[in-house]
Amino acid sequence: MAFLADENQAIIWRGPVIMGVIEQFLSDIVWGELDYLLIDLPPGTGDEALSIMQLIPDLDGIITVTTPQEVAVLDTRRSIDMAKVMRVPVIGVIENMSGFVCPHCGEVTQIFRSGGGEKVARELGVPLLGSIPLDPRIAEAGDAGEPFITSHEGAAREAFETIVEKIEETVKKRAAEKERELSSLFKE
Repeated sequence: MAFLADENQAIIWRGPVIMGVIEQFLSDIVWGELDYLLIDLPPGTGDEALSIMQLIPDLDGIITVTTPQEVAVLDTRRSIDMAKVMRVPVIGVIENMSGFVCPHCGEVTQIFRSGGGEKVARELGVPLLGSIPLDPRIAEAGDAGEPFITSHEGAAREAFETIVEKIEETVKKRAAEKERELSSLFKE
């Protein structure tokens, strides 16, 4: 939506309008051939997440991102519970801001608590996809419009690569399960 509004203008919409815009994005935009469509939403269980879960009946699943602090972990618990209520698979949890990577020596220092993502994943029985440390180069790459992992080395890049591998593995496994289910229906 940021591309469709003035950068200083707030977008203040209620649920039905949000759902209509999301529906329009999903049905009217020619996305081309995609391997994946990732939809970045605000944390929690708001209208945006509910709309996506209702509008995409064969959703591969959700990925929830948390920071280590307990207040963020609470939103993650609620998001995962919402997905379970809506019968949407949970691909896993990512812990962001998990330590700080020194730009000079590469050492990772814990600034916030760590382990919140791992704890909630374990408690709720969902996979921990990985933990991404703070790295100032991530923000720099984002501001420059460049993918971080294509131009940097280090702990954060390794975390991103591991997470992507786990997501791809999970989605491919689920696709194979769906295909087996469909073929067994046709055999009957």
